[in-house]
Amino acid sequence: MFKDISLNIDKGEVVSIVGASGAGKTTLLQILGTLDTPSSGELIISDQTVSNLSRSSLANFRNKHIGFVFQFHRLLPEFTALENIMMPAWIAGVKDKEAEKRAKELLSELSLSHRAGHLPSELSGGEQQRVAVARALMNKPDILLADEPSGNLDSENADLLHDLFFELRDKLNLTIIIVTHNEDLASRADRTLRMADGVFV
Repeated sequence: MFKDISLNIDKGEVVSIVGASGAGKTTLLQILGTLDTPSSGELIISDQTVSNLSRSSLANFRNKHIGFVFQFHRLLPEFTALENIMMPAWIAGVKDKEAEKRAKELLSELSLSHRAGHLPSELSGGEQQRVAVARALMNKPDILLADEPSGNLDSENADLLHDLFFELRDKLNLTIIIVTHNEDLASRADRTLRMADGVFV
């Protein structure tokens, strides 16, 4: 569906991708996140060509280098906020004690320490999404990909989440790519790319 897409994103850059539904935004994000494989061309992340890695190598690369935040938090309902945040570290084989320490640091940074033992159902929408951001940051990724991250939040919580993204960029030199219909969020990005019918316009 894409036609001659070429894209370079610098480390520490915040890029927003906007466009009508069906324009290809989410598909592009899935390719950038190595969740989908392009039929041609190359995908290079952190100086490594990842488009030809094996499935297992790609999964390991994704877990270590890329964090994901979705419109719906996708937290596991039977696990506490702390345990949800620890999940990527467990998958990576990090020891419990080390993973718990890192997760608690993230909870503290996101003003959620008092919610560590709560289940997702006991958290507000804004808190759920901040836990999802903490989970995305658990393995210290180079890139954070966000697909309509504030689409399910009220305006106050959306603004807080948007502020958080830019604080994280400034603090961690994190590269952030955001698909959004929120024009306020898009306008704050370093660069806005508008898509239509699989191309940038």
